Parts: sequence; C-alpha cells; structure tokens
Amino acid sequence: MEKILVLDFGGQYNQLIARRVREQHIYAEIRAYNRITPEEILQQGYRGVIFTGGPNSVYDESSPHYDPAILNAGIPILGICYGCQLMAYMGGGEICAAGEISEYGRIEMRHTGGALFKNVPEESTVWMSHRDYVKTVPKGFTVTAATAHCPTAAMADEERRLYAVQFHPEVTHTECGKQILHNFLYDVCGCMGDWIMADFASRQIEYYRNKIGDKKVVCALSGGVDSSVAAVLLHKAIGQQLTCIFVDHGLLRKDEGDIVEHTFAGLFGMRLIRVNAQERFFAKLAGVTDPERKRKIIGEEFIRIFEEEGKKLGKVHYLAQGTIYPDVIESGSENASVIKSHHNVGGLPDVIDFDELIEPLNTLFKDEVRAIGKELGIPEALVMRQPFPGPGLAVRTIGEITPEKVRTLQEADAIFREEMDAFGWGRRASQYFAVLTDTKSVGVIGDERTYGWTVALRSVDTDDFMTADWSRLPYELLEKVSSRIANEVKGVNRVVYDITSKPPATVEWE
Repeated sequence: MEKILVLDFGGQYNQLIARRVREQHIYAEIRAYNRITPEEILQQGYRGVIFTGGPNSVYDESSPHYDPAILNAGIPILGICYGCQLMAYMGGGEICAAGEISEYGRIEMRHTGGALFKNVPEESTVWMSHRDYVKTVPKGFTVTAATAHCPTAAMADEERRLYAVQFHPEVTHTECGKQILHNFLYDVCGCMGDWIMADFASRQIEYYRNKIGDKKVVCALSGGVDSSVAAVLLHKAIGQQLTCIFVDHGLLRKDEGDIVEHTFAGLFGMRLIRVNAQERFFAKLAGVTDPERKRKIIGEEFIRIFEEEGKKLGKVHYLAQGTIYPDVIESGSENASVIKSHHNVGGLPDVIDFDELIEPLNTLFKDEVRAIGKELGIPEALVMRQPFPGPGLAVRTIGEITPEKVRTLQEADAIFREEMDAFGWGRRASQYFAVLTDTKSVGVIGDERTYGWTVALRSVDTDDFMTADWSRLPYELLEKVSSRIANEVKGVNRVVYDITSKPPATVEWE
C-alpha cells in the first residue's frame, strides 16, 4: 500500500493535512519529527513526505529541526508554512522576520508555473499565517509564487522533487489547495490512489479473524459512531466470540440506552451485556466540577466495569475500543498542547486486566469511520448521528453533575434536536447540542417569580472541525426551541444561543 508521511513540527493543521491526503485515496500517517530518521523514512517505503507548519521560528535554536540529509535522500518533499521555512533553512537559504509585512488570512497569490501549480490559475486566493518568510531561497531552488508582501510564497527544486509553499493548501480557504496537493501526490510522488474504504474494511476483518483466532474479545460499546463501527467490524470477523459491554452511565442523551440495546442486540444479533451503572457514576462524580477530572473519572470507571464484567465471562484475551486517529494524536503528541484528554486514550488507567488492547479504527479519521460504517451496513441514522463526547452529558453539564441536572439537559437537548430536524436543519448543521450552564437567573412563569437554570444552545458549521463558525439558524427555529424548552423543561427559565466561532472558542463547552 502506497503511503505518505506527514512529518509533525507542531502545527495546528497536521491532522487536516493527513485527511486531505486520504481524501485523494492515498494513505497518510502522522509521525513526530523527532520519532523517525531519514533512514527509517526510506526503509518504510513512503512515496513522499510533507513537512507541516508549526508555531516556531526556524532560526530559534530551540525550535524543531530535522536532518538536512533528507533533502538529498531522493524522496519527494512538500514543505508547508514552517515546513517551507525549514526546508529553506536546511538548504542554506535566508529566513527573516516578517515585521510589518506579516500575512494572516486570505491573500492573493500569483505563481509562475511548475509541477506543483499544474491546472492552477495564475492568480488565486491562498490562506496565509506566518510571521517569518523566506528572503533568499537555497541553491537549486527557484521562486515559483509570490504575494504583494511575501516574496517567496512558493519555491521548488524540480530536479530533486523538493517543493515548498508558505501558505496552507490543506484549508478550504485556499481556492486551489486540493489541486496543489493532487499535483504533489500524483504527478510528483507518482501515487496511484489505492486507499479505498471498502478494501480497508475487508482487510481489517481478515486481519482480526486471523489475529484473534478462537479467543474471546470484549468490546467497549458506548453507542457512539466510533465504538459502534468497531463492534460491527469485529463481529463480522469473529461472530459470537465477541461480547459487547454497553455501560449506561446515565450521561447519555434521552432514550439513548434503549436505542443502543435494540440496535446491536436486535438488528445485528450481537452478544450484548448492558450494565446500568448510573448510581455508580453519579457517586464518583459527586462534587467534581473540573472537566478534566470528570473525563479521567469516567474513563477509569469504564475500564473497571469492563474488567468486572469480563471476569464473569471467563478468560478474555482482548479488550476492543473505538479509538480513532485524532484521539491518539491529541492525547499523545509531544509537539502540540493537550486540549482535552480522551476517555479511551488519555484517561486510560495504567493497569488493564486483559492480555491486549485492540483498536481497529485507530488509523482512521471520523469521516473515514462513517464511510466504513456504511460499508458494514450500519443504519445511516446511527452512522451519521451527531458527534457526542465520550464522557457524555457530563461535559455538557457545567459544574457539578447530579441526576436532576442531567435529566434537565436530556429533555432540553431532545427538544433542540427534534426542532432542528423539523425545520430541515438536522443535516445542514455540522454539530448542534444543548448545554446546561451553571447559571441560574430570575424569571416569571404564571405571574410567579422563578429562579431557574439557563440552557445554552450551540450549533456550528464546519468541514473539518479545526475551525468552525456558528450556524445562522432561522429566528423562527430559535424561537420555537426557546419557547418549548422554557415551557416544557422543569427548572429552566432562560435559553441563550452561543454565537462564538472556533477559535477563540471550542465546539464543546468543556
């Protein structure tokens, strides 16, 4: 299988670069710059390498650098933003601080041709985000694009198949970014495009059928997209040797526990154990307000329950989880800040009472997981369901978690989802949900003073979740949702709508 290496120098768009490569039917994987040598890159057979962006300046001695030998290794390289400056620095070029000519956002660029700009208009809009720029290109390179304030928006050494761009071709704001990446992957690297989801599913099924043999597997089934796809894939591989343990921690959306049980025990005929552990989780979370502590507590309690239930089944060799690639990267990268821990990676306890942990989806992004789910025959309503955090409503209930507060949020969230579907926005918005804030305010209901909770509604539009804009929902929809929640949900007397984009906010509140 042909593959591309995305060499991570700490940029915020690293996952997005890998996704864009995979969208072109070529497998990409992300490796930290200090975890792989040029020799290993050649040994592992990568067809090309992409240097990512990063927040540092290459002339700072403490910033990430790499062995210049890679430039003469005979493998195609594309440098992006910091990666562009790093290539120039390694080759003996000159990098300068931009000063007053820093560029951020949409910028008009003009190119002069070359393999990277095949079928790209001479002038187009690109997305810039840089404080430094390449003042003098290294020997063997020529400038192939510029903007009004950036003399080296792109450079190339066609003979050695080395290319670099100061802008970000992976973001949608760059008009011809997909074409530029396509040119690098297919024309420069010579890829054929053999990364196909259907093939991946069949390969994984065959792999785990051989790996597991006649041993037993317990799958941690939350009912979310990732764990659902992992469970069905393993079920097709080993059948009744798989037992799914569904822990209902009381933090799911309204009626969700019953839906999960019906779908997997009924539709797919899986061996399913439902553990109703609501009281146990609420007791553990009592008095806890910090979101990171909530995530850690929930993650550890999940594992403890799996251990207990697994022991009842006799010898269980494998624990399966629906970990996906962003979970692994966000929880384990040493070059980027930890935004939040994932309950199935960052919250995993040190001791697990199973021989081995298996994660059949840990090389996939969310859109790829959905594609696999459709290939496996999982109902579209489940595959395309709204993203839901592993800790559930615990991180959509601000402050202390109580059964009463969670029930309140379940009702409000259900109303919001019902009306989004009724108004035709259920598939238009990328993600939407209700949040129970930790704020109470004075209200009037039936001529009487009330002191009730404030519910916040959140809906965003995005194609990659790296950035997101708040949805311009119709006033009539917001009015209907607000009226229903205030009138039908006990204890709530105020509804607000979050109109903050990402950044500066995140999509979730915690």
